[in-house]
Amino acid sequence: MKRAARQRLLLSLAVIGLLGLAGWQWRHDARDATGTLTALDPAAIGHITLSLPGAAPLHYEKRADGHWWQIDGTPGRVPDDARLRDLANIAAAPVLSWRPASDFDPARIGLAPPRATLDLDGHALAFGVSVVTGPQHYVRVGRRIALVPSRYMPRSPAIKITELH
Repeated sequence: MKRAARQRLLLSLAVIGLLGLAGWQWRHDARDATGTLTALDPAAIGHITLSLPGAAPLHYEKRADGHWWQIDGTPGRVPDDARLRDLANIAAAPVLSWRPASDFDPARIGLAPPRATLDLDGHALAFGVSVVTGPQHYVRVGRRIALVPSRYMPRSPAIKITELH
């Protein structure tokens, strides 16, 4: 075998080996992906209930015109649809890690009672305290606990963004 042919063969084998390793890594990463809090499409959410400690639950509904309406108390159109879109977008919050709820004492992570409860089209998300190791919050979703970035902690739509900073 000539030297040039041998070099092409070795180069081809190296490329095939690298492609195989890349494929393995891609499958491994996909298997370990943590995903999002729910499988819901935030744009398709039509009902939101937000419960915060010391306050009555707030119920909202997206009407056919695409605007959010408060449906309890004095029903009326919400002045800022963006705040309700922010709440709906929590459905697609990226999860940093998942663990079984049985691994935690709910009282120690702020889930007995929760710091906030968000119901998105019947999917309940209970938010606990922030994690000691960084800007993350515990969230109970069914029988699992997720860690999500703190920016996804629900706040009342009545609070203006400028009041948070």
